[in-house]
Amino acid sequence: MNGADTAWIIVATALVLFMTLPGLALFYGGLVRARNVLSVFMHCYAIACLMSVLWLAFGYSIAFGEGNAYWGGLDKMFLNGVTADTLSGTLPEVLFFAFQMTFAIITPALIVGAYVERVGFGFVMLFSALWMLICYAPVTHWIWGGGMMADGGIFGDVGVKDFAGGIVVHETAAIAALLIAVFLGPRKNQKHPPHNPGYVMIGASMLWVGWFGFNGGSQLAADGGAAMALTVTHISAATASLTWAIWEKIKFGKASLVGIVTGTIAGLASITPASGFVNPIQAVIIGAIAGILCQEAVNLIRNKLQIDDTLDVFAVHGVGGIFGTIMIAAFGLGSWTAQLGALAIVGIFTVVVTVVLIFVVKAITPLRVDEETEHQGLDITTHGERAYDHAS
Repeated sequence: MNGADTAWIIVATALVLFMTLPGLALFYGGLVRARNVLSVFMHCYAIACLMSVLWLAFGYSIAFGEGNAYWGGLDKMFLNGVTADTLSGTLPEVLFFAFQMTFAIITPALIVGAYVERVGFGFVMLFSALWMLICYAPVTHWIWGGGMMADGGIFGDVGVKDFAGGIVVHETAAIAALLIAVFLGPRKNQKHPPHNPGYVMIGASMLWVGWFGFNGGSQLAADGGAAMALTVTHISAATASLTWAIWEKIKFGKASLVGIVTGTIAGLASITPASGFVNPIQAVIIGAIAGILCQEAVNLIRNKLQIDDTLDVFAVHGVGGIFGTIMIAAFGLGSWTAQLGALAIVGIFTVVVTVVLIFVVKAITPLRVDEETEHQGLDITTHGERAYDHAS
């Protein structure tokens, strides 16, 4: 065991949990109408709790058990055989478990942004549980758990390069989000602006800070690689924020607070898969393109395709994560075959699993609330609480 590595990953684990609670909850909560803000908080919080228990029970074993090329098996259910002295590399394995658990929390929580203001709470919980175990955990095994896409797998000695989750986290969550948005259909009234842009900025800032643990921690060591990953993460986020704001100013005449912080998330999502491989100049290039690319993706999905992915999960996280994954090959730091092949295989797998799960889960519990519930807001109708006396 290396004490410095262990200390850093303990901190990184806390930072990644901080991304979901409270970062993502505030970021998403500020974007919806006041009558739905508590339901967004509830979705993020309840998902965090449920994924933690399921990761302990089955998820970690499926993702990181020895198993075979396709799944890790169930030998490590409930951390069977893992003690405080068991090592994973230079870390206590129980710490590696906890660090990866925070990724298993935030990935289904990202999907929340696609279905807020109109989804049934029972559907959220059951779908998130099954999706994490059947979609996320196997993909994690394929890429990070020594499975079929790792070095020596189906792409040869090189393997796919996804440092912190452009494919594992962002592509999978974003595709699932887009599909649920399509099956749900649009909200009855989409014209209300975000009820609290201040929440959005605070949540985005927390995500930015937490992302240092997300990307820097993925080095799994306290060394120069972690320091570089942290640095390029920050540079990409800053650059994308600026290019989003500039492009918004050029197109609409004003640069908004919600816009610039959405650019931050676009830059963070885009650098995630590449953060362990690129230098600061390459991070500037990734961020500069991401701020414009993701903004145009928002316009395409929201206005051209008329898909109500409420908080632009696919346009920001999906397009960003896919773009960053491709840029690894564009910079000559990975194989085109491996990068594009992994995106295609994981994309198809995610589509199939997600569509099947949507049909299965909605046969058990309603996918969408009724029109009156949606009109009154999910806070009071589903959870019996209100954030404000006069919900807008």
